Order: sequence, then structure tokens, then C-alpha cells
Amino acid sequence: MKIAVTGKGGVGKTTVCALLSFVLKQRGLSVVAIDADPNACLAACMGYPDPSSIRPLSEMKELIEERTGVAPGSIGGMFQLNPFVEDIAARYSVEIAGVNVLVAGAVKSGGAGCYCPENALLRALVSHLLTESDVALVLDMEAGLEHLSRGTVRAVDALLVVMEPSMRGVETAHRIRKLAGDIGLTKLYAVGNKIRAVADEEFLRKALPGWEFAAFLPYDAGIAKADMDARAVMNGAGPGTIEAVGRLAGFITGRQKLD
Repeated sequence: MKIAVTGKGGVGKTTVCALLSFVLKQRGLSVVAIDADPNACLAACMGYPDPSSIRPLSEMKELIEERTGVAPGSIGGMFQLNPFVEDIAARYSVEIAGVNVLVAGAVKSGGAGCYCPENALLRALVSHLLTESDVALVLDMEAGLEHLSRGTVRAVDALLVVMEPSMRGVETAHRIRKLAGDIGLTKLYAVGNKIRAVADEEFLRKALPGWEFAAFLPYDAGIAKADMDARAVMNGAGPGTIEAVGRLAGFITGRQKLD
């Protein structure tokens, strides 16, 4: 199961990633979660005691030079576009309740110089984990799709676009859908989050005609409290939320079987 999760900031995307990672682990899968959002907070959301101590892979200059043959920031020179990355998840992840968590760091956009050794390493790592048959991958992304390319989209079982019932969230979802179409990613599903009433669900369905919804997750005051207390969101999630995340995992599994 390979899942990429994206959405506008503040909609609960990282919370969904954390809960989904824990649920998949509870179901007996080997789970790797990658925080690919420049504003990295997945480890904190999962309850890691000192998230600031985790060094992003994109800042590991010695590792990048060792694997690509070129030091980050170097001008000119040839570097490996497909560096060796098979040991990175085991060596550089932190374990949180049985889930291996990696912090990728920022991938530079095309205008900022996408052909660089940092990007080569991160893209190779994502590509490798997307093709690992015995690993369930949860990729926490920003509202762009920079970590994915045309060569890796076929390995993604689902791109989950998390949104709350608001017009700004809906507008971001439309932009993400266009970006996904540009690289040929068609397995795209909506996840409604922070749903307080039936009217919230109806709003999203009406605002996004033609979208397939994977799940609707309720607003959960326990999650908000866990976040304020710097505890794992899983420890604050209520039964309704856990049940909804379980349905989300089941939806993705069902889509895999259909495909």
C-alpha cells in the first residue's frame, strides 16, 4: 500500500497521515512514513519526544555527497541521478510506535534548481520505497507534488487530498487535481476532515462534483487537545475517528484489488 497525502495547510493532512500510519501498523503491516512537507511536523504529531532533533535528509551534506558524488551547493560537476538509497530508511529513520519515520526536507522546485544532488537523493528514496513490495508507505506532502514524478506515479495506490469544509480548501483541492493530471496521476481521492455535521459533508460533495470520496473524518476535540499537550494524536483520537480512519484504509485496499 503506497499512499501520498496532500492538502492545504491547516486542514489536518499530517494528522491523517499519523493516524493512518498507526492504523496500518496495527493491522500488521511494515510501515514507513515520510514527512516530505518543508514545515515538518509529522514526528511531533505522532508523539516523538524531541522532533527537532531529527535531521532532514536534505540537510545531510555528507550523505548526499557520498551517494551522489557531489556536495550540495557545488557549481558544475556530474552527479548520480540514481544514487544508492536502499539502506536509508533503516539507518536514518526514527521508530515511533513501530512506524519508521523519515524527515525528507524540502525538494527544490524547477525554478529553484531542481537538478541538484539533494533532489536526486530524495527522489531516488521515494521511488525506491514506492516499489518496495513489503513496505506500506505513507508520504506526507505539501500542497504540491514535487516528490513525485511521471516515473513514480504508477506506483502510488492513492493520492489522498485532505480538505475541510471551506472554499479555500476546495480551491486548493482543484489546484492539486490539476497538478496530479499534469504528471499522469489518476488515483486521486478526497478525504473530508473536521466534519461536524451532515451539512459539512454535503457541502464538500456539492463543491467537488465528480470526485470520489475515500472517507469523512469527524472533528475530534480529543485530537486538538492531544496536539496542545504535545501528545500523539492517536492517544487523543476518539472511537469515531479511529473507525473512520479504518474505513479509509479499507477503501484504499479495496481500490488496490479493483486495479
